[in-house]
Amino acid sequence: MHEQFGEDLALYALSALQGDDLVALKKHLELCASCRHELEQLHGDMALMALSAAGPAPPQRSKERLMAAVKQETRRTPAREAKRSWWGALGWVAAAVMAVGVVWFWLQSDSLQQLATGLKNDLTHQREELRKTRLALDTLTSKKSQSVTILPVGWKGVPPPQGKAIYSPDRSSLVFIASSMPALPAQKAYELWLIPKQGAPIPAGVFKPDARGSATIVNPPLPPQVEIKAFAITVEPESGSSAPTSAPTMLGAGE
Repeated sequence: MHEQFGEDLALYALSALQGDDLVALKKHLELCASCRHELEQLHGDMALMALSAAGPAPPQRSKERLMAAVKQETRRTPAREAKRSWWGALGWVAAAVMAVGVVWFWLQSDSLQQLATGLKNDLTHQREELRKTRLALDTLTSKKSQSVTILPVGWKGVPPPQGKAIYSPDRSSLVFIASSMPALPAQKAYELWLIPKQGAPIPAGVFKPDARGSATIVNPPLPPQVEIKAFAITVEPESGSSAPTSAPTMLGAGE
């Protein structure tokens, strides 16, 4: 790099160089690869320093280079100082403020966008949960809903497990509540089955009871307008089965 253009390069990187000095430097840059390389490095250092206002600290080398440029600027001759007056200093300040401001607003915009997306997702989830809750409440209170008690097959223990299925054919909705269910073997789960008056058993939800033997199933996906013959419970793999793989441990006949 040519030393006589050192301070001008620093000012040019900050868009603070004006007048004849700017014209002279641009002509010099067209012919001097060394000064062009120095200018590119100064632009990179400025970007890193701007990012440091809202992110990780920039490399120490970038800070040292910019500080050196500032010191070099203070050693200018009185004639050049008078010529640039306060505009040079204002150029430094304005460019630095603009660089930091642009980065800050960009980061704020990105953060606000992420916040808005998160709130939108939360609202969508809450609306879906509210819809399910209303559907479950309608199922429990509808006069058209059918209530089926599901009892164990050949059970001799006390207290016996018990299930209650409240089913609404017109809404294709189901609420199932179980109590006193026995503990399961490892990697096993209970599966509830809707047995229609015609056709094969329909999966109606996989569940595992808690420590007290309680469990619930609310609104599993079911085909529309199915007339029930009975409900049954079998022991299946944790992921559930598309058809029963064992004999029912509990049964309950519909109306």
